[in-house]
Amino acid sequence: MPRPIEVRKVPIEHVSDASGLADLIDQGVFSADDVIAVVGKTEGNGGVNDYTRIISTNAYRAVLEEKGTRTKEEVAQVPLVWSGGTDGVISPHATIFACAPEGRYQPTDEPRVTVGYAMSDVLLPEDIGRPAMVEKVAAGVRVAMERAGITDPADVHYVQTKTPLLVQDTINDAERRGETVFTHNTLESMDVSNATTALGVAVALGEIEMPTPEQIFHDLSLYSSVASCSSGVELDQAQIVVVGNARGVGGRYRVGHSVMKDALDMDGVWEAIRDAGLDDMPADCIHPRHIKGRLVNLFLKCEADPTGRVRGRRNIMLDDSDVAWHRQIKACVGGVVAAVSGDPMNFVSVAAVHQGPSGGGPVIAIVDLGV
Repeated sequence: MPRPIEVRKVPIEHVSDASGLADLIDQGVFSADDVIAVVGKTEGNGGVNDYTRIISTNAYRAVLEEKGTRTKEEVAQVPLVWSGGTDGVISPHATIFACAPEGRYQPTDEPRVTVGYAMSDVLLPEDIGRPAMVEKVAAGVRVAMERAGITDPADVHYVQTKTPLLVQDTINDAERRGETVFTHNTLESMDVSNATTALGVAVALGEIEMPTPEQIFHDLSLYSSVASCSSGVELDQAQIVVVGNARGVGGRYRVGHSVMKDALDMDGVWEAIRDAGLDDMPADCIHPRHIKGRLVNLFLKCEADPTGRVRGRRNIMLDDSDVAWHRQIKACVGGVVAAVSGDPMNFVSVAAVHQGPSGGGPVIAIVDLGV
């Protein structure tokens, strides 16, 4: 049986700040060796050349090495999933998942958070956007589920991944070997990598059948309701973190999910919070004060609706040549979610193709039930 989990959110006060992690270790909330995974937002541009993700990776791994007993190679296997870009009011932060110290929590029959992680087989540049990537990600998700002690896919509420995207060097590498790539547009490859990964999650959880090559990045009716996929230049495998609920684990935390049907769907956010266990809130006139400090964090994916409209009203995000739609929709949804939670420190990531319904996206809530 997996050990009970601590889930803590800490601010990132400057680009290389890992003091929040160090403080929790020093306070005995958990040990460095018990950190399972970190999911966070960094303050770069969120694009292909956003190296703030690497800076945060190095800072957090340095703390884990300094304060723990794991080797550098072992620490390198801890998933650190960074999503770049804190547009609008989104505040840089990290959510840390760690095993609680032995004896802190007693087992309970109530559903409580459990976490598993895995690294996929190496993803070659020619895999991105193709069935090979779907299969490799799906295999990794199944391993992470097993490590979390989850046998029923319905108990999985959140799958966070980080995968490679295409850059000119990897494109050239594939072509030197006689292979082709899905796209030569490196920015588009970020969306493609996220989308293909989401289909791998959906296949592993039985949400969809194995897609055909033609459906990848095109058939928007295929999606996962729990996948949150990011990509970057700092890795060549899929980092996979599965978060679900299990009975018999114990602890204070519970996870739930829903979907935002569009960029303004506050009801979808509240539904996720209720699904996580805060079901004592009023049916209407909901306000952040009803959360009462029990929400640990919200994790969302978003995208500009491909129709160019939200609730029938036209917007110009997809036509704007000055500011990429990635940044505009992230700022928009970040503001909507902060209005719900009362806290700008939420995980909002862009490029949500195959992650939730088109124009919307999954929303995951983790709450602290205190018992």
